[in-house]
This record gives sequence, C-alpha cells and structure tokens, in this order.
Amino acid sequence: MKAVECLAGFQGAGLTQRIRQLESSLYGVGCDSAANFCSQNNLGDVLRSAYIVKRVAGQINVVIHTAGIALSLQFILREGEKIKSLSLGAGNTGKAFDLETNFQVAEFKFIDWQGGSETIRQNALFKGFYQLAEYETTRNKCLYVIDDRYPLKFFNGRRAIKSVFSRFPALLANLRQRYGDRFSTVRDYYSFRKSDVSIIALKQILPALA
Repeated sequence: MKAVECLAGFQGAGLTQRIRQLESSLYGVGCDSAANFCSQNNLGDVLRSAYIVKRVAGQINVVIHTAGIALSLQFILREGEKIKSLSLGAGNTGKAFDLETNFQVAEFKFIDWQGGSETIRQNALFKGFYQLAEYETTRNKCLYVIDDRYPLKFFNGRRAIKSVFSRFPALLANLRQRYGDRFSTVRDYYSFRKSDVSIIALKQILPALA
C-alpha cells in the first residue's frame, strides 16, 4: 500500500504531465544537481515502489481470472448443476476448459477491450470459441466475456482465420482437416457455428463487473 501511495503521489494529476515537468527541470542540470534533484523528488523511493507494484501486478491477470470465475459461479450455475472440472488459473492448466459441469462447458475471457487492433486478444478469444464449438457434447457451450460488444464485432469481422491461428498451428491444421478451405475469415466460421456457443456478457450478471 505504501508503494501504491508513493506512485500515486509521484504521478499526481497525470503521468505524462509529470514526466514533462521532470524533463523541463532536468534540462541543463549537471552531476551534483542531478543527485540533489532525484533526492528532492524521492525518485529512489519511486523506483523501488514501481518494482514492488510490478511484481504484484505481473500476476494480476491470474488474480482476475481466479476471482472472476469463482464469483461468477453463484450466478451462472442452475439448480441441480454440479461442477465436474474447474480451472481457476489463467493460461495452460492442462484442463480442456475453465469450467465443466453436468449442464455446461465454458471458457472465461476477462478481456478489457480498448477498441483498437488487439490482435493477441482476438486470437485468444477465437481460440476459446473454436475449441468450444468443435467439442462434442450435448451440454451447453458457453463463452463468458466481460462485455459482448467488441467480441461480437470481432466475430462478425473479416479478419483471416489464418492470421488468427498463426500462433496456434495445431488448431489451424485441425480446422483445415475438418473443413478444408471452407472458412477463410472469422465471420465465415462464426456464422456457421454461432448457434452452438452462447456468448454471455458477465457485466450484466456479475455485480463486481457492473
């Protein structure tokens, strides 16, 4: 908490403005003056605090994934539904899906979309959708996202599947084995499979994300 408070104090009204102030103040400064300047502005404490926060924040996506799924369960599980498999850790955990119950199989994507290119996030989203869509089961298939606005925009876009699966050659090979060259864009495949996977916006059902 002290590290966070230190960084907040250093940043002030805005980090960009703060940096410009430092640059202006350091113009023409020599060795001795530079040392005094850093001491007066507590830059040693700022640097140590930044490293402390970075170590904690480096695992923030795992924390969000863990807490997000756990909190969601009370809102998405139906009466009589029981958990059969659960993966609260983000990334490759060795389990096929984040959640499997007697009623559903599900993936969770806690992506904070910014509206830009975001190709890496799109790749992860499409990977989750594809794996759910092609999984053979009579249970419901659910892809939980924070907000469905950008995901649906992406799924209805014309980005090439070959580009999306560039980091997942095994999945691209699987797609080609199943369908040949039938699908060239994300929209082509999504239009074919969208009725098989429910895309659910968590911000509408999970109070912590509202």
